[in-house]
Amino acid sequence: MKIVALAGSVVGKKTLTVMNYVAQKMATDFSEIDFELIELAKKDIQFSDGRNYLEYSGDTLEVTTKIMAADALIIGSPIFQAAIPGSVKNIFDLLPEKALRDKVVSLVITAGSPKHYLVAEMQLKPILAYMKAQVLPEIVFVEGQDLYRNEIINHDIIFRLDKLVEDTVLMVETFKSLRQKQEDALF
Repeated sequence: MKIVALAGSVVGKKTLTVMNYVAQKMATDFSEIDFELIELAKKDIQFSDGRNYLEYSGDTLEVTTKIMAADALIIGSPIFQAAIPGSVKNIFDLLPEKALRDKVVSLVITAGSPKHYLVAEMQLKPILAYMKAQVLPEIVFVEGQDLYRNEIINHDIIFRLDKLVEDTVLMVETFKSLRQKQEDALF
């Protein structure tokens, strides 16, 4: 099983703090899983210009290829100006239309205000549905007040992140099992 997590912010530390917690949880509880956290702030990603993702080079090709090879994605995205940032949207624009078919996708959102709670529902979920992802229904929404000095201080957020990681792994295993049963029934 291969799981890729994206820390989608190119500025600040909130999203990275939360995604680092996700990475620690994966390393502690699921060390047998091939897991990688990709920090978009450390990558030089080109803007999508409509080419096939394989025609790009450098960090752009590396990140898109890892996403395409993954069984699941855990997307960490900040909300800026009541919208997902261009860095996250650009990743989707670089991928083929059905790139996320049969991939499990989990969402972690960081925002400064509870007013942005529905941004993931209104912006991210429709994009992911269009790309044929299997999106977990529960989103972990983290406000600025849930963090202090690059630490998560809200125990409910920690509980929900733990559950998100566990549910992501469980859903990948479940989908693999169902696909295997379908294939076995055909032959």
